[in-house]
Amino acid sequence: MRVVFVEPPKEFWFVMGEYMPPPLAALQLAAYLEAERPGDEITVIDCQAEGLDWAGLERRLDAEEPDVVAVSSLATCNAYTVVRAMETAKRVAPDALTITGGQHFTALAEPNLEQHRVIDAIARGEGERTLVEAVEARETGRSLAEVKGLSFRHGDEVVSTSPRPLMEDLDELPMPGYHLVEEHVGRYHFRMMAGGMRYVIIEGSRGCGHSCTFCSQCAFWGSQQRIKSPGRIADEMEYCRDRFGAEFIWLTDDNFSLGPRGDRLFEELVRRGLGDEVLWFVQARVDDVARSGASLPMMRRAGNEWVLLGVESGSPEMLAAYGKGIDPGQSREAVRLLKENGIFAQATLIIGHRGDTRESIGGLRGFVDDLDPDLAIFMILTPFPGTRLYDEAARRGWIEDWNWANYDMVHAVMPTETLTRQEVQQELYDCYRGFYGSLPRQLRGVLSLNKFKRRTYRYLASQQLLRQLRGLI
Repeated sequence: MRVVFVEPPKEFWFVMGEYMPPPLAALQLAAYLEAERPGDEITVIDCQAEGLDWAGLERRLDAEEPDVVAVSSLATCNAYTVVRAMETAKRVAPDALTITGGQHFTALAEPNLEQHRVIDAIARGEGERTLVEAVEARETGRSLAEVKGLSFRHGDEVVSTSPRPLMEDLDELPMPGYHLVEEHVGRYHFRMMAGGMRYVIIEGSRGCGHSCTFCSQCAFWGSQQRIKSPGRIADEMEYCRDRFGAEFIWLTDDNFSLGPRGDRLFEELVRRGLGDEVLWFVQARVDDVARSGASLPMMRRAGNEWVLLGVESGSPEMLAAYGKGIDPGQSREAVRLLKENGIFAQATLIIGHRGDTRESIGGLRGFVDDLDPDLAIFMILTPFPGTRLYDEAARRGWIEDWNWANYDMVHAVMPTETLTRQEVQQELYDCYRGFYGSLPRQLRGVLSLNKFKRRTYRYLASQQLLRQLRGLI
């Protein structure tokens, strides 16, 4: 069978500057399929890395003559590009099985199959085994109804099979399939974060045991976390360093585990000398960081130089409404500890809750000024399909914009009780202007002894971020 994985042409989130991430989901699925079905001919088309527009993708697909086309789908804002990629595939290979998955299409599997007839099937939830069985069914002529975790069209009827159980041991997964895009690895970059270093993404765990109302990971992974062993994570880092020259690694866990599990990983990385050769980035909860101060020196020795903290708010009431299970004091302690240990502290903040007012958002800006993270990213509360927030917002009629392309956390798709969507948009701009427009903060940034902070602020000064945000109002 000829199976083609497609990372379609798309625009990246301008708030993070110039970056081109590797298509990790496609690479993991492709590597698993290759391991289970070594006789298949597997190709990964990464339109970003190859510089392909839609016409170029059509030519590539036509040349590949695929039996199966699997299209990457990471975020709701990319839903339309997935559909367009499948339309492209159906023009040149009308008999090919088109399949996608991910959080958005899992949450809205049946409506998408009913609306978009170019989609043949949707793998709901964890996709590796589901994809393998779907390819086997296509090859042998068996019914897709035998494949767990799949929604598909049977004539005019949409069928959803029973859910697929999650894998028990993530260490059994093959190494991520960077060998399938080996000629492009040098093109993946994240200018603000990694500068000119060769950059890859790996996965240390799946899911999160918490249940924030706005997070689509909870439903997708079943509100549980499965973690690869320290040895396996270190193996992947060594593999990416030795074979592909990786210098900066994004460990793309939804919630990086500190505590005893984290300590064992740090010890393993230090033992192998990886902390001297590979830098890495994670996102973590502020409460975990706040109570793990004793672990941070070893974490820094193990190569970590950047942590993204989900601070979200300085209001205990707002944090409770989000289901975060943290308090503002933990955010202050987490930022303090990271900076004290020479680790770049990035904070994410959220505006646009139904109870938000100009005064409450002004209070958030004051809180962030006092918190003083190395980098602050402000986002608008967005009701992603599959979240508790989406269910409530749809039921109560809060959503005013149903254009999925705007579900990127910088477009306001809902008003608050007192602010219109345009006013929320203005508040987002004011948050960024207040933080990055501060001349003392700019000077501290560009003159910082922390190399990441110094480089980040110099980079941001060149990107005209505020002008782009102003254009959204």
